[in-house]
Amino acid sequence: MFGMGARPLDEDPRPIKPATVRRVVRTFSPYKKKVAVVGLAIVITAGLGVVNPLLIIAVFDKALFGANSNCAGQPCPNLPLLYRYVALMIAIPLVTSIIGIGQTYLANQVGLRVMQDLRNALYRHLQEMPLRFFTTTRTGEIQSRLANDVGGVQSVVTDTASTVLSNTVTIVSTIVTMLIISIPLTILSLLLLPLFLWLTVRVGKARRVVATSTQKTLADLTSITEETLSVSGMLLSKSFGRQSFEIGRFREENERLTGLQIRQTMIGRSFFALIGFFFSITPALVYLVAGWVNSNHGSAVIQSGMLVGFTTLQSRLFFPIGSMLQVSTEVQSSFALFDRVFEYLDMEHEIVDAPDAEPLVNVRGRVELDHVRFRYEEPPGDLVPISPETVPTEQLREWTLDDVSLTIEPGQLAALVGPSGAGKTTITYLVPRLYDVQAGAVRIDDHDVRHVTLESLGDAIGVVTQETYLFHDTVRRNLLYGKPDATLEELEAAARAANIHGKISELPEGYDTVVGERGYKLSGGEKQRLAIARVILKDPSILILDEATSSLDTTSERLVQSALEPLMQGRTTIAIAHRLSTILQADVIFVIDRGRVVEQGTHEELLTKSGLYARLYEQQFQDQVIEPDSSLR
Repeated sequence: MFGMGARPLDEDPRPIKPATVRRVVRTFSPYKKKVAVVGLAIVITAGLGVVNPLLIIAVFDKALFGANSNCAGQPCPNLPLLYRYVALMIAIPLVTSIIGIGQTYLANQVGLRVMQDLRNALYRHLQEMPLRFFTTTRTGEIQSRLANDVGGVQSVVTDTASTVLSNTVTIVSTIVTMLIISIPLTILSLLLLPLFLWLTVRVGKARRVVATSTQKTLADLTSITEETLSVSGMLLSKSFGRQSFEIGRFREENERLTGLQIRQTMIGRSFFALIGFFFSITPALVYLVAGWVNSNHGSAVIQSGMLVGFTTLQSRLFFPIGSMLQVSTEVQSSFALFDRVFEYLDMEHEIVDAPDAEPLVNVRGRVELDHVRFRYEEPPGDLVPISPETVPTEQLREWTLDDVSLTIEPGQLAALVGPSGAGKTTITYLVPRLYDVQAGAVRIDDHDVRHVTLESLGDAIGVVTQETYLFHDTVRRNLLYGKPDATLEELEAAARAANIHGKISELPEGYDTVVGERGYKLSGGEKQRLAIARVILKDPSILILDEATSSLDTTSERLVQSALEPLMQGRTTIAIAHRLSTILQADVIFVIDRGRVVEQGTHEELLTKSGLYARLYEQQFQDQVIEPDSSLR
């Protein structure tokens, strides 16, 4: 119903565990002093709440209708006593309100700080997740966990804890006071409470199941929005004329989300309506019982003041009980969101600093892959290097890289060449340790990258990729990403070295011009040169060029190659290119095929071998005369 289609609700995978509750409670530990103040304020205000019903009893039985010597022993008002009671009845709510304002401020401050800490922890944890996680998870799903799921528990964190404590103190103090006034009337008032508690647990479980499905559907909707309303997604839908399809897909998911939200809202409403009905008629039942008791005894065993005070306490009891029942279902629903947040927080970081990790210092830039074996899906068990001769041919296909060994000396330009899918980009992922090898080792200056700090490794390596990523920000801030403390002179020097300063100067606001999402206000070549300037500012010892010019036209390619010249001087460079014209002057060329290094040498040496490199060269340039590009050296 509600347009949810044939997709079933996700079953609740786990009950609420005490460990999860303790984990949620621990999020408040940095603010325990403020929590203690809030708790004390709640106890005081809730305790003061029972005073007024007791004053009502005193007003009726002593000040209004009590025996008074001035009235010849007949019931009449005792004005001095009445004044004191009325003054107290006015003062207590005033004091309670003042304390309540401070309590609300502190409770919200603590709750919102906890939410801030939770968002920060989740974002920090995601920043340290391996690249494997982001290649297998939709961006919209990640954004939904960070925004929607954390936001979904906000009301519980900010309000529920104080509500539960306040209501608990109110309920306990009220019940104790009611028992002091009349045990039979108290039992009558609480007769059906166990049934309501049982129904509350059932309703809460049902709402938790729906809440889980709601958040997953919300994540799907966020993913659709993120994918289709980005510049790339919009260009794709418009160029293929698929706007109607995307609108329909969004409407279908949005309809399912609306149906789930309606169901989540309505679950248990009839139950709470029943509770409200019972609470509303209970005072009438109390009046009826009081009438029976007094008529059977022939005198007012239950006096009017006692009756009015008791029903006042009763009404004070019903609201917190109803609130607690409602809160319990909300809490159970919210634990579905906590589970989703904790699910991400509990994911292990595959790429972390080893206990003995040391920083890379005085990096010369020697890069070595020593009998490396790697595949993107982790194999079971421990692996050791295996000689290729001992591995069946069909098994070799399971490895992205299989027994790869190569060495790049400091300052060399090394080119990786081979068919698409051969494993070239994977090699460039292993050097900065975006992934860890399953066997063998990757070394920089004879240091295994698994035993150096990630921060120093990141500082030592600069990357220019085919897909240049620019933030939706100014040119200046995009450049400063490479060196946050760079001066304007350094920015301009890097831009000049990358042949992009002139273009930046022509922009409406120069270095303060916003480049648009992913830099769409700039051409492909301009974005690449801006990315090169960013790496020039970083000044790494090792440079990785991942097909940096493959998507550019000839003019843009030459401009980018010219920009690369100052960047490559004096540093080790690993270049990937399908266009062999960009690597003719490489010091060493590694030919990769099916995850192996099948050839190695200079351009001239590889041509004389008449192997795979020669075939690739002939296929690409058989009708052209190619001159070596001196800009690369």
